[in-house]
Amino acid sequence: MSVITEQSSSSLALVGGRLAATDEKVTLVIRDGRIEAVTGPDSNHGADRVIDVSGCLISPGFVDLCCNLREPGNGQKGSIATESRAAAHGGFTTVCASPETSPINDSGAVTNLILDVAAKRSSVRVLPVGAITRGLEGELLSDMAGLAAAGCVAMGNGSHTVGNARVLRRCMAYAQTFGLTVMFSPENRALAADGYAHDGLVASRLGLLGIPEVAETTAVMEMLLLAEETGVRLHLSQLSCARSVEMLMEARRRNIAVTADVAMHQLLFTDSALSGFDSRYHVRPPLRSESDRQALLAGVRDGVIDAITSQHQPHDSAAKQAPLAATEPGLSTIETTLSMGLLLVQRGELSQPQLLRALTESPASVIGCRAVIEPGAPADICVFDPGEVWTPSASNLCSVGLHHPVPSRSLPGVVRLTLCNGVIAWSLQPA
Repeated sequence: MSVITEQSSSSLALVGGRLAATDEKVTLVIRDGRIEAVTGPDSNHGADRVIDVSGCLISPGFVDLCCNLREPGNGQKGSIATESRAAAHGGFTTVCASPETSPINDSGAVTNLILDVAAKRSSVRVLPVGAITRGLEGELLSDMAGLAAAGCVAMGNGSHTVGNARVLRRCMAYAQTFGLTVMFSPENRALAADGYAHDGLVASRLGLLGIPEVAETTAVMEMLLLAEETGVRLHLSQLSCARSVEMLMEARRRNIAVTADVAMHQLLFTDSALSGFDSRYHVRPPLRSESDRQALLAGVRDGVIDAITSQHQPHDSAAKQAPLAATEPGLSTIETTLSMGLLLVQRGELSQPQLLRALTESPASVIGCRAVIEPGAPADICVFDPGEVWTPSASNLCSVGLHHPVPSRSLPGVVRLTLCNGVIAWSLQPA
C-alpha cells in the first residue's frame, strides 16, 4: 500500500460504499468542498473524478475534543503537520487543539499563530481551545473574550487544574457572560498528590503510588455545583470513574448544562495494563478498575457520556523510557482510536452506531457544530473498511509519538479515505 495526499478536483463521486448510519449503498457526490447529493448506487453523478469505495462504510469525519498537536513547541514531540496527518489517518477531520502549547495558548496572538500554521500545514480542521487561566496556572483569568474572538471554540485548562474554588467560580461566571463553553479534566490535585496509577489492588501489589477515585469525584461534584450556580456550559473531559458517571446522570436530571467525554483507552484497558510496569499505560487520569470501565461503557451506550476522545499525547521516545513513575503520562492514540472502538464492537460492548455517534455527531454538538452526511453539509468524510485488519507499526504510523497502546496486534478497521472540506487529507490506494 502507498499513502497518497492530494487536492480534490472540483467535483468528486464516491461510489460503491454504504452509509454507516443506514447500511444503504449510495453514491456520494461532492462539489466545491460540500456534499452535493446522496443518491442511489446507479445514478448519473456527472463528477469530474470517481473513487470506488466498494466494501467500505461512509461516515461523517470524526471529531476529537481533546488532541495535543504540540505546536507551538520545540517540535520534539510533534507538530501540527505531523499530528494532523495522524488525525487524518485515523479518520478525524476536526480536532480541538489543547491549550497546552509552548507558549501556552492564553492570548489571541498564540491562537492566531495556531490557526495560521494549521491553514498552511494541517490536513484537517484545527479548532483551538483557549487557556481559561493565564499560563494554565489556575490563578489569573485569561482574556477569554479575546481568545474567543481570535477563534477559540471553548476555554479549558488542559490537564492542569484550577485548585482554588473561588477562581474556578470566577472562570465559570466570566465564561457564562460571553456564552462560552468551559472544558475541565476534573482532578483534585491535593488528593491526587504524587500518584500516577489507580489506587487499587494492582498499585498495592506493584508498590505504585495511587490516585484515589475521590480525587476525580470530588472535583466533578464541585464543578457541577458551580456550573449549576453560574449557568455556564460545562464539559467534563476524560472521565474515568463509575461514580463520576452517576453524578453526571444526576446532574442531567437537574437540567445542569453539562456534557462529558471519555478517552478511548479508558474503555478498552484497566489498571492491569500496568502489571508489567509498562510506561505506555502511564496516563492521566489513570486506567482504573474493570467496574469503572464497565460503567464508562454503559455511559457511552446510554448517551450519558457524549463523546469518545483520542486524548492524543505524542511524546518523544525518551519521555517513556524512564522508570514508570518518572515517565510522562499520555498515549499516542489518534491513529488507532477507530480500531480500538471496533474491538469493543467485536466484543459486543458497544454497537457500531453507538461508537460512531460518540465519534461524530455528539462531540460535534459539544462545540456547536454538525457532523452529518446530507446535501449542503461540508464534505468531511471518513471512508473505512471495518472488516480489513492492519497492524500499527513505525512504518505505517504518522505521529511522532510511537507509544501507541496496541503494538504488534492486528486491529480491525482500515481508513481508506479521509476528506476534509472535500480535500483528500488521507487516501490508501493499491501500490
